[in-house]
Amino acid sequence: MYVWFTLLAGLAFLPAIVKTLFPYLFHDCVYILRAICFGLRIEIYKRKTPFYSMVDGFGDAVRKNPHKTLIHFEGKTYSYLDVDRESNKVANALRKVAGLKEGDTVAVFLGNEPAFAWTWLGLAKLGCVAALLNFNIRSKSLLHCFSCCGAKVLIACEELCGAVEEILPALKEKSVSVYIINNDSSTEDIKGIRQAITQASDDPLPRSLRANVNVRSTALYIYTSGTTGLPKAAMVTQERLWAASFFQGLCGVTSEDVFYINLPLYHSAGFLIGFTGCIERGNSFVLRRKFSASQFWDDCRKYNITVMQYIGETLRYLCNVPKRNNDRDHKVRLAIGNGVREEVWNEFLSRFGNIYVMELYGATEGNVVFLNYTSKVGAVGRDNILQKHIFPHALIKFDIEKEEPLRNAAGFCVPVTPGEPGLLVARITTKYPFVGYAGNKQLTEKKRLRDVFEKGDLYFNSGDLLRIDHENFVYFHDRVGDTFRWKGENVATTEVSGILSMVDCIEEANVYGVTVKGHEGRIGMAAITLKEGRVFDCVNTCSVVTDYLPVYARPRFIRIQNSLEVTGTFKMKKVKLVEEGFNPAIIQDPLYFLDLTVKKYIPFTQENYNSVISGEIKL
Repeated sequence: MYVWFTLLAGLAFLPAIVKTLFPYLFHDCVYILRAICFGLRIEIYKRKTPFYSMVDGFGDAVRKNPHKTLIHFEGKTYSYLDVDRESNKVANALRKVAGLKEGDTVAVFLGNEPAFAWTWLGLAKLGCVAALLNFNIRSKSLLHCFSCCGAKVLIACEELCGAVEEILPALKEKSVSVYIINNDSSTEDIKGIRQAITQASDDPLPRSLRANVNVRSTALYIYTSGTTGLPKAAMVTQERLWAASFFQGLCGVTSEDVFYINLPLYHSAGFLIGFTGCIERGNSFVLRRKFSASQFWDDCRKYNITVMQYIGETLRYLCNVPKRNNDRDHKVRLAIGNGVREEVWNEFLSRFGNIYVMELYGATEGNVVFLNYTSKVGAVGRDNILQKHIFPHALIKFDIEKEEPLRNAAGFCVPVTPGEPGLLVARITTKYPFVGYAGNKQLTEKKRLRDVFEKGDLYFNSGDLLRIDHENFVYFHDRVGDTFRWKGENVATTEVSGILSMVDCIEEANVYGVTVKGHEGRIGMAAITLKEGRVFDCVNTCSVVTDYLPVYARPRFIRIQNSLEVTGTFKMKKVKLVEEGFNPAIIQDPLYFLDLTVKKYIPFTQENYNSVISGEIKL
């Protein structure tokens, strides 16, 4: 009897013992089970004949719930059937007017609006590849993004027609057809297509139009700044499209949830996790043209939103809005995103209630991803047994000064010790490939590391420094290379340098990002030299950067030097500049600050510096 009593008592205490010894075991098991289920689904889709694509998945969602709302937008609702019919009309119109066929690439230059959804679906039904252009870019960057994807058709909205007109002569030289989603266009060589869409049939398109689409086919081009140069067109395959859409499911989102998309649809987060994730889950989403901190919670209450997306800046902006008595009056239970600092994370939870925050780490073109499914504050993911098997990866020692991995006497990379920051690399295999960038083999090759741990092996270079603690939680440490991140956007320093070189008084420019107390990421700064006999033109420099660069890419601080320090291989040195930041007490060189209220760069004083640090001057 005593033995049975002891055994029962032991079993009663077993859950508590397990939780003490393995506090995250339950979370690990749930995540691993979900991951295995979604992995099996991809394998089933791959083996189906014909291949079961996202378009097929959408078709099944329409048949299952035709009258369920898919999109809430500015007071209007569009059901699954509405979006299906609109996409059929777009596809039939483009087939007739533009002669589109399977395999063609089409550049999509649209803002956050329902037409984005049905335009992409229409193109996908034709078997076309869509290149999602960032609607903030202009001029040289826009033309570059268009050119590298190899598109011969550009579809734009009326609001972006002016940006298209800037590059129209170059597009004409390439024999590109330009269509605007409007009834008419006042510009020659830009054709309005609204009437053709309105008059087109909404009958379903035969699957034979995309008969050759398979799991390895390119579905999308999504642009990323990466680590150097102008934006690069990352190739998103049909398999990756499905894998990214499963993120909502991995986070526990169901068909009953209402998802909030206020991130741009040209982004991986907004399009892959948000839009296609909702198609996969069969749920509804609320779409906004752009993020609004002041209207965010009003939207959540109005539409009964249960799942929100964020980038680090999003949560900080929400915390900066004046407090209200109804801050916790909402139904949001889950937040999915990346880039939030620990202190902001804590403040967000304290103010807005018990929202389960799932931070993730990944890159559009990468072959490794982490998810913090435990909601442990500060971590970007968790490195469990399955994670190591699915995405073979390692953290290796990195020389910040030389901007390259450290290698031992045998020529191989050196793994970091537990808790030490290191460069994340992920093994490239047939199952977990790195497809690369369209139209640029050189940049694709730069992201490949060879002979990492043994002769002949091949790894993807993430360009990010991470660390993994003793509990296997993953933390973001820093970004290496020539990119800084500000306002949730990656900014390539070489692109900004190229724009600054257009200013008549500037000889050379070394662009980098510097940290600002109380802000995520790094804000743009440039060290420049002036042409002989010239003075710094505060007004013209402001005019050029505001005309050619989006807000997040503009260098807010400029430091004028007599010469720019370079390495033995003539690379601009940035480490010391980054460390010195923009403090006039440290820097003896002339400093200037971009003041958009007076539309010029103004001398930056210690008083200005104090105002920036205190938050009186908003960045």
